[in-house]
Amino acid sequence: MEQFYTDLHIHIGRTKSGKPVKITASKSLTLSNIIEFTSKQKGLDMIGIIDCHSPEVILEMEQLIEEGRMVELDSGGMHMDNTTIILGSELEIYDTTCSGPIHVLCYLPTLDSMKEFSSWLSLHMKNITLSSQRIYVSGIELQNKVKELKGLFIPAHVFTPFKSLYGRGVKESLTEVLNPEMIDGIELGLSSDTMMADQIKELHEYTFLTNSDAHSLEKIAREYQVMEMQAANFLEFKKVLHQEDGRRVVANYGLDPKLGKYHETVCMKCYSPFSEEIGECANCGSKKWVKGVAKRILELKNADAPPKRPPYIHQVPLDYIPGLGKKTLEKLLLYFSTEMQIIHEAPYEKLIEIIPVKVAEFIMAARSGHLQFKKGGGGKYGKVGEIKS
Repeated sequence: MEQFYTDLHIHIGRTKSGKPVKITASKSLTLSNIIEFTSKQKGLDMIGIIDCHSPEVILEMEQLIEEGRMVELDSGGMHMDNTTIILGSELEIYDTTCSGPIHVLCYLPTLDSMKEFSSWLSLHMKNITLSSQRIYVSGIELQNKVKELKGLFIPAHVFTPFKSLYGRGVKESLTEVLNPEMIDGIELGLSSDTMMADQIKELHEYTFLTNSDAHSLEKIAREYQVMEMQAANFLEFKKVLHQEDGRRVVANYGLDPKLGKYHETVCMKCYSPFSEEIGECANCGSKKWVKGVAKRILELKNADAPPKRPPYIHQVPLDYIPGLGKKTLEKLLLYFSTEMQIIHEAPYEKLIEIIPVKVAEFIMAARSGHLQFKKGGGGKYGKVGEIKS
């Protein structure tokens, strides 16, 4: 068995010709740029690109195969620049059983199955070229189609206040909208972690994923996991999700939930902590607020003893580190090659030879869990504070 760094929720911002896919994502997030950046700078072994249903993205992959730059793997997935690409699609469900819209991730094993999925989606969607679009079938109908094509179905960022399973989609249980037997895993999202999610009993049977939901190259791998598999491909990924034949998630790496932009319940006007009981902001008097993930999970809590899980390791992405700008990162990458090495392995003695001592201390404190944070909420990310004494 080998261990592989994986981030399975990365958006495409633009096609090769410049047409938008994920409108809110960076224009630099093209298919080729993503693969090159994840391999050379981020140090990831397997990635999930979740806008592969877009026809022009499919066409670009076919062209890369014809040019000999991309290869389709026998066990599912594509391979290019020492990186395995799992083909995915993010979709929005909002049927009659939903209390609000829900985003889900659908992964398909082959390019042919993704092409068939794309054709089917085009019959039930207004714009097949774009990411995260609403599909006008029920959640269970979508699950059935994914399973018909031998795919994997995973609810995305399940606690986000907007467009997620528990944020708005259901009142109490995922069974209100989905068939639990056709769910292959659960993506936690940036404002929660394993310990928080395991307060909900119905999630105990699923493998948890920690993915970046990257809308820019720099945000790739802000959350990720290490998977133990024989090789990086679709079938091995499926075995990891179902913990078969020794395949497993070794560790989840993610933001401290306090850094997530929806962790705390806050006023939408001034972002101060908001009390639902009072009904208005104690700071500015506004009555507009967003319920945080921490509060929502407490409302749903129905489990005391969590199952045995891989460790969830709170990490701080390098672009959150105070004083670590683009030029400083370039210096580090000249020596350490990838961000994975800098975050996990770079010795302090070598760091202080390259960068200021204070920045090196922040990196080491982040690695050991000794940073303080200002909590995020209402769509505003938290911030790194001082090093704990």
